[in-house]
Amino acid sequence: MTGQDLRQLLLDKWGHSYDIQLRRIQGQMFVQVMWKYLEQASFPLSEADYLANLDRVASYLDAWGGESQVQNYIRHTRDRPHVGRAVSIPIDLGERTSEWIL
Repeated sequence: MTGQDLRQLLLDKWGHSYDIQLRRIQGQMFVQVMWKYLEQASFPLSEADYLANLDRVASYLDAWGGESQVQNYIRHTRDRPHVGRAVSIPIDLGERTSEWIL
């Protein structure tokens, strides 16, 4: 999965290029689809910076083997990002958890 694939997944589901962040919460990794999106005038990143961030997130998902988890979650969720509430996608790192979370 590339950053562009990730962006297309967001566009297909919600119609916007939402910001995506990686977060560690209580010893578990999450991909969070934030409520701000590239098409907003107030979005803080340029398109190049936005795509670089998506590429970074996609590279982590590739290393963790979490691409299909994120794709399936986004395709099947009824949740939608909105102001103050991100869509949080838990990533199961399996036996490799200790490699990524200290």
